[in-house]
Formats: sequence, structure tokens, C-alpha cells
Amino acid sequence: MRIAVVDNGSAPAALDTVRAGLPAEVALLEQGANTGFGPGANAGFRWFLARDPADWLAVCPHDARPLPGCLARLVAETAARPRAGLASADVGDGLTPIVDRYFGAIPAPARVTDGWEDAGYPHGTLMIARRRCLEDVGLFDERYFAYCEEAELALRAKRAGWQVGVVRGADVRNGYVGSRAAVIDYLQLRNTLLMVREHSGRYHAFIRLTIALGQLAHGAVVPAARGPYWAPGARALAIADHLWGRYGPPPPGLFGTRSDSAAASSGRIRTR
Repeated sequence: MRIAVVDNGSAPAALDTVRAGLPAEVALLEQGANTGFGPGANAGFRWFLARDPADWLAVCPHDARPLPGCLARLVAETAARPRAGLASADVGDGLTPIVDRYFGAIPAPARVTDGWEDAGYPHGTLMIARRRCLEDVGLFDERYFAYCEEAELALRAKRAGWQVGVVRGADVRNGYVGSRAAVIDYLQLRNTLLMVREHSGRYHAFIRLTIALGQLAHGAVVPAARGPYWAPGARALAIADHLWGRYGPPPPGLFGTRSDSAAASSGRIRTR
């Protein structure tokens, strides 16, 4: 196994620690800024595609903790299927990621307890991609920055005839999966609207936009109807930016803004 670390704009002191702690054989790809999960992952993908002939490329965030045998099981199950292009490890939540034509990336109850399970898209917590699949359909769409990029890539892969799945028994866990930032509400809504429009069509996009506006109005007057990342200002901005075609990095001010639900939950919000 060959490893590269993509640094997405860490503070100088933290980056010095990373440089000092990495073994010489591990490549450090310094991006110099927070480019987002998708663009950061693409930097790693491009580095490997240009330098390493391996059939499989894996990507995960810094806090993923693969359990013993995870990668070996993941590759073995996927390699046994010639048209398997994307697959993810099992995060242990008992759910399967699917893509709904109106609501985008959502979870559904798992149907398999061991081995391969067809899925709508792979979890970004730890996923592998077959080289030929990436060469066929391309990398993550960098307009998404973060959230929904795995689902959008999977839609392109499945349209090209590749299989997408989750491998039960290849287990991974998150060391840290919480956030209180309003930017999550912004990115999830903006990117869902983009994905639905481009992959389901304008009718489905209109219905999804109408639902988003209704949820925004309903949540403003009924606190119980608010989602776990409720940030009405961020949601309104997400809708506006989608209508104006503004994608890529989110407005910088959202990173330091807590969602209303987060402020009320005392840190109980969980996301992956």
C-alpha cells in the first residue's frame, strides 16, 4: 500500500507537525488553502493516477479509523465484481446510502449483513475507486466543495455501467463526526439542489426547490420541524446561490457561524 496525505490549508504550526511526523515514503500534497473535500481528494487521485499503476485508489478523511482487515476485505469483495467501480466500507450505522430523485443523498435500512450490498453511492468516510472507473467517468465534481460529491460521482459511474456498493464486514469508524457550523446546512441544501437538477431534471429540481422553500418557512414558525443543522440564513443563501449558479467554496463567514439547532443541542449533532 502506498500513502499520500493531502493537506487542505492547515495552520503553519500544525503543518510543521505533519511534516515532522510523516515517514519519508509518505507523500505530502500541500494545497495551501481549504479547497474542500472533493477537490482535496481529487488532488490525491491525480497524484496516484499519474504515478502509480495500482488498480485501486482509496480516499478517507483524517479522522477515519479502519478496523483490522478493512481495506483487504473492501478490495477483495469489490475486485470479485468486474464492473464494480466504487465501494465504501461499513460505517456501522445499519444504513445504506441511496440517491432519491427528489431528495438526493439519503439513507435507507441496510439489506445485507455481510459482504457486498448494492448502494446508491459510497460513504466518503472510506471509499475505494477502480482506476478504470475514474478514467472512464472522471473525478469528483469540484463545484460541490463538500457534501453530495460522492453521490454525484456514483450517479455518473452507474450511468456508465459501473456498480456501486457498500461492503459489510469491512468496518470503519469516525473518531470525530460532529460540527455546529451553519456551512453544513448551506452545503447540503445547495449541493442537493444542484445534483437533483443535473441528474433528475428540471421538474424534479423545481419540486425539490419548492420543498426547500416550504421547509424554510415551516421551520421558521415551528421549531419542532427544524432539521439537525437548522440555519435559516444559510439555507436562504444556499437557495439564492443555487438560483444564481454560484457553487464551489461556500461564503467564508459561514464557517464560523453556528447553526441554531447546534446552539440548542449542546453538541449532540452528528454527521458523517
